[in-house]
Amino acid sequence: MVAIRPLRTNSNSILSLAAIITFPAPTFSLTPSLHSTDSSLTYRCYSHSTRSRLAPRLAICNSSLDLKHEEASVHQDLTPSIPVRAFLFSTSVDLKGLVEQNKPNFIPPASRMTNYVVLRFGNLRTELNGLYSSLRGDECCFMVVFQYGSVVLFNVRDHEIDGYLKLVKKHASGLLPETRKDEYEVKEEPNLVTWMQGGLDYIMLQYLNIDGIRTIGSVLGQSIALDYYVRQVDGIVAEFTDINRVMEKTGTFTMERKKLFQLVGKANSNLADVIIKLGLFEKSDIAWKDAKYAQIWEYLRDEFELTQRFASLDFKLKFVEHNIRFLQEILQNRKSDFLEWVIIILIGAEILISVYDLTHKSLVLSL
Repeated sequence: MVAIRPLRTNSNSILSLAAIITFPAPTFSLTPSLHSTDSSLTYRCYSHSTRSRLAPRLAICNSSLDLKHEEASVHQDLTPSIPVRAFLFSTSVDLKGLVEQNKPNFIPPASRMTNYVVLRFGNLRTELNGLYSSLRGDECCFMVVFQYGSVVLFNVRDHEIDGYLKLVKKHASGLLPETRKDEYEVKEEPNLVTWMQGGLDYIMLQYLNIDGIRTIGSVLGQSIALDYYVRQVDGIVAEFTDINRVMEKTGTFTMERKKLFQLVGKANSNLADVIIKLGLFEKSDIAWKDAKYAQIWEYLRDEFELTQRFASLDFKLKFVEHNIRFLQEILQNRKSDFLEWVIIILIGAEILISVYDLTHKSLVLSL
């Protein structure tokens, strides 16, 4: 409030008017009003006191947003998950034999993909139009088996894993010295706003059906098999590294041609298996047909870094190829040197034989 009073001198005449402010002058903040009926925008004026009244409301609003975010995170953590485990204990599986012995559990394929089969064990509680409502707390489980040796289990308890893997081992060949394992989780949330949502070592879906199982299983199967081939190539790189270190110290190497050719064959077969058997760059038919599963497929490939890991594998194979070419040239030069010495020896022997014949004939004529 502003109080105005006259100031007088000794002669009782009014000299001037002074405005006495009883509170600090307001600072004005112009904000457009949404309630204006005019075509132009009107503005509201806020003083310090008004701004101080708004500050607690903004703080309450921010705290409520943080609380909602925390509640969403806690809700995601508390959402029951479906365990997914991937195994690799062989390099090949006879899918026909596996299906023959497990016909009641076999789920017919819905696409042209023939390098894997899906087996279902147990009975689902509900099934609606081919969409399985939920696997959470269900006795039903699924097993996806790939021709190149990977096995992916869905909703299988820990104490039952060995039993399911034994079903596959009966039809497996090229058993590995150790079994490789990887773990993942799938969470079902029917009220999820989007179709899928990624998290740390899990993926959240509105529901998980057989197409989702095929899509997730294909990526996990490729991932664990790719890890095996990467380790194989790492072993080849280590061998060439040792050879190069010996050459650095001695200036030569003692590898046989047969051993070198074996390494060449091993490197080439690993690359062919990754491209052909794993089908690392072939998009699944399910992902081609439905954008929802294409989203899952692309997300998981990025999550497991399949493209980056293959690029690393390809780089290592190029290193191996460079070393192989270099060592082949050395072995070829050695062979050429050996042949040259053989020719020199043969020419020398021929010269000695000719000299001997001439000497012998001269002696005979002299007698």
